[in-house]
Amino acid sequence: MSKPISGRYLSFVEREEIGLLRAQGISMREIARRLGRSPSTISRELTRNAATRGGKLEYRASVAQWKAELFAKRPRAAKLTTNLRLREYVQDRLAGTLKDAHGNEIEGPKQPPFNGRNKPHRGHRKWVNGWSPEQISNRLKTHFPDDESMRISHECIYQALYIQGPGALKRELVTCLLTGRALRIPRARAQAKAWAHVSEEIMISKRPAEVEDRALPGHWEGDLIIGLNRSAIGTLVERTTRYTVLVHLPREAGYGKAPRVKNGPALAGYAAITMTDALKRVVTSLPDHLWRSLTWDRGKELSDHARFTIDSGVKVFFADPHSPWQRGTNENTNGLLRQYFPKGTDLTRWGANELQAVAHTLNARPRKLLGWKTPAEVLDEHLKVAQTAGVATTG
Repeated sequence: MSKPISGRYLSFVEREEIGLLRAQGISMREIARRLGRSPSTISRELTRNAATRGGKLEYRASVAQWKAELFAKRPRAAKLTTNLRLREYVQDRLAGTLKDAHGNEIEGPKQPPFNGRNKPHRGHRKWVNGWSPEQISNRLKTHFPDDESMRISHECIYQALYIQGPGALKRELVTCLLTGRALRIPRARAQAKAWAHVSEEIMISKRPAEVEDRALPGHWEGDLIIGLNRSAIGTLVERTTRYTVLVHLPREAGYGKAPRVKNGPALAGYAAITMTDALKRVVTSLPDHLWRSLTWDRGKELSDHARFTIDSGVKVFFADPHSPWQRGTNENTNGLLRQYFPKGTDLTRWGANELQAVAHTLNARPRKLLGWKTPAEVLDEHLKVAQTAGVATTG
């Protein structure tokens, strides 16, 4: 580490002491007294130079020293610190109050004071203009076409919000962004593939043509309906007959006995391995010729689809992102099931017998598109035809 320019600045040794004392739960005022520094100096140090990559503010001496040296280089003053008109424009587009068509201000709900954390979870947020940094950056060219001093990139605005240079934008303005995140997510994490388990060869576009016309039974659509406290029920619907099967997904052993841990074991009942095993049990309950393919939503609960296909022989396909209409039969059935399993209720209270009873009720309900036959009757007809064809072939 390089030496500080003068005793006016905190040294690396002092930063190590701050880190050790803070880890022991010592107050900022006591740390300042022991180091012979102002409490405001310690407060700014803990906020400005804290490490943020772990998803929360943690003070580490090495990171703090690196940040301090980076700021000390001062290659040039930031635009928002020298151009008052530009800073006011940016702040107004971020945090300006709402106005109606006549220019009257609309107060909106109250938001709790900023505490260095993300936006309120399922709580009211302050009503503001809420422009994104990219919108602000590009709109400047329209509002000030001939004034080159009124230019700033969206990245500079983000840095002014998150890196807190002297005279830059106030930190609490991050709550005016759409995400409301107090800490910026590293780019590598933001660009990580959300659906790494879905490859090109198992996309819905690769599904056999016979699935589309619904003439041949055995092609299913599936998804989960989610309830309170991460409870879930698996739903399977056969495309030709509209026959419904519900998959019981009880909690794993140990659920709720200890606080949830990030990247810890999935105990809610629909982890990949658990989901695959539950589906395999369902497949064995019906004849093999009624299981030709399964089209699923893009949820990670079926990320173990390769093992499911090997063990059951059922080919799995995934719908396109944000395209529920590609599994319209399943989505419609999920809507019918909400009569029995409303949103916001704990679905684990229902056992396999209750789920079977609900599925039986739907399968015994006449459908207009089936000529007022029930799904159970149409499935039974297909089974009889298949049985007759098998006997004729054997004979």
